[in-house]
Amino acid sequence: MNNHYPRLDQAMAVMQQQMPLYQPTSFWAQASEKISEEFCTLGIENFRSHPTALNYFVPNYGVPASGLSTQQVDLLRSTLQTHSPDAQKSHLSLDHSLSGKQSALADYRVFRASEQTDALPHLMNFSESQVGHPVEQWTWEGQHYSRSALNYLLGLSFLKKHLHGDIPRTLLEIGGGFGTLGEIWSQSGIDQWKYIDIDIPPTQFAADFYLKQILGADQVAGFDEHVDQKSIPIDALKPASVLCSWQIEHLQGEVDLFVNFISFQEMEPDVVRNYLHHIDRLKTRWVLLRNMREGKQMKRDGHVGVTTPIRSDDYIHMLPGYQLVARNVLPYGFETVDGFHSELQLLKRKS
Repeated sequence: MNNHYPRLDQAMAVMQQQMPLYQPTSFWAQASEKISEEFCTLGIENFRSHPTALNYFVPNYGVPASGLSTQQVDLLRSTLQTHSPDAQKSHLSLDHSLSGKQSALADYRVFRASEQTDALPHLMNFSESQVGHPVEQWTWEGQHYSRSALNYLLGLSFLKKHLHGDIPRTLLEIGGGFGTLGEIWSQSGIDQWKYIDIDIPPTQFAADFYLKQILGADQVAGFDEHVDQKSIPIDALKPASVLCSWQIEHLQGEVDLFVNFISFQEMEPDVVRNYLHHIDRLKTRWVLLRNMREGKQMKRDGHVGVTTPIRSDDYIHMLPGYQLVARNVLPYGFETVDGFHSELQLLKRKS
């Protein structure tokens, strides 16, 4: 199969004309090329099962995110089958662990227990689509969830504890993966909502495809609809918009909530500082971040990584006009088996 996507080609070509602040950083440079190639060879309609996507912007609980390879998982299962072929409970227990279901259920239980069902946004309304042919999706109480969805739902539950009736309607996200937050917000029961995802191609192209499949093409604006605009009024945008990184400079208006989950940590400090300058320029009221407290691994010895890691306090220093409201690793964030902390931080604009 060899697909051709002219809109992706256009976005990639325009990106090459932008300043380095809006191009892939060291962590994403090679991955962006591979992701584009897989869109063309494997089809955008299957992007949630593409190998590079699973390693970069389609998070899961099982392989490869678990730290085990497919070969190791097969070996563990075959070893148990050899030594205890009739131990049904043991087989179920091992499968729940290796498949990621046990970890997914742990996150779902935290979300389910903490969700305030009488307050907006109504997060229990959410059920994820199967657009993109996900290799991993879990169903509880008739609703469908991926790790991407549960990551956001946990973060939004954390946010709701501090809103006290202040309902964000206009959301801006940078590095929104394949658009999960927009899908959640569209089902949240909030009226007159807007979701704006700013990202580099080719992930911008995946989010554009995903949200148009779910919401309808007439409800989603792509980067090409605004490619020549030097001023993009937020109030005039469609309910959902997927724009390219450099177009953040053209946004005009105000934002209620800015979200960044697990992508600032993959950028360099000057890139993040520039994006946060625009978040301040747009008079954003709330800032919700989830990134590694210790920073991402550094690029060395041929292994992918960042040149300069960004740590939790760096975000605070880059947002002097905001005050820290709360931080959380457990239960809403995540502590890895090797001692790293995926930390949520909530900030509010100073009056």
